Amino acid sequence: MPVIKACIIAFGTYSKLPVPYFEWKEEDMEYSVCFFPFVGLFLGAVQWGWLWICNKLGIGSVAKAAAVIVLNILITGGIHIDGYMDTMDALHSYQPRDKKLQILKDAHIGAFAVIMFSVYILVYAGALTEINYIISPLFACTFVFSRILSGFSVVMFKGAKKEGMLYTFSKSANRNIVCTALVMEFLLMAAVMFYFYGIKAVVLVCSLLVVFLYYRYKSYKEFGGITGDLAGWFLCLCEMAGAVTCVAM
Repeated sequence: MPVIKACIIAFGTYSKLPVPYFEWKEEDMEYSVCFFPFVGLFLGAVQWGWLWICNKLGIGSVAKAAAVIVLNILITGGIHIDGYMDTMDALHSYQPRDKKLQILKDAHIGAFAVIMFSVYILVYAGALTEINYIISPLFACTFVFSRILSGFSVVMFKGAKKEGMLYTFSKSANRNIVCTALVMEFLLMAAVMFYFYGIKAVVLVCSLLVVFLYYRYKSYKEFGGITGDLAGWFLCLCEMAGAVTCVAM
């Protein structure tokens, strides 16, 4: 039962999929980070299915790319994009660390959030128009891998503040079990990707790891640790980097 509750919490927090309602307790969240990649598995399967339909029906590249982005927003509720935009406002404010953390909490949208989100969408959509069906399963794995890495950051990276959703998940997590589960998921996904795509899988994983290291460096340097908004920013960068890498290969 605790495992089922943990899975429901993960999907209830990081997706808009309907899940049973119950009162969350701290012990119910102990393993929930383990199931965050499962949200990516569902999202990746939906995206792969859509790209298969596009291939079969000859749907144009613009409609294909637009639907990938829309499906992502509909399934996740745009929670990670919200974090990306808040982070862009904070980073481009060039204010002291405390002020940047305040900007992350501000519900208002600044000019740089809009500007940098426009840049993000143009780059991401541009890459998606070039994704072909042959490489699409590898691209779909990006949604799982990015959430495995994000799960690692939740339990392993220092938090920038002692409040918020990410802090709650980090504080409640059973670190040993969560880390073990995430390592197993990482190795399983890497093995499956390598079996079907060989060196291309290695290149994709390396590109995502580079983004992961940049995420840690930038978060620690600018904010003194990570927050939920920064985790959302990382996922957006990861998904974009995955698309660009798949197209480049």
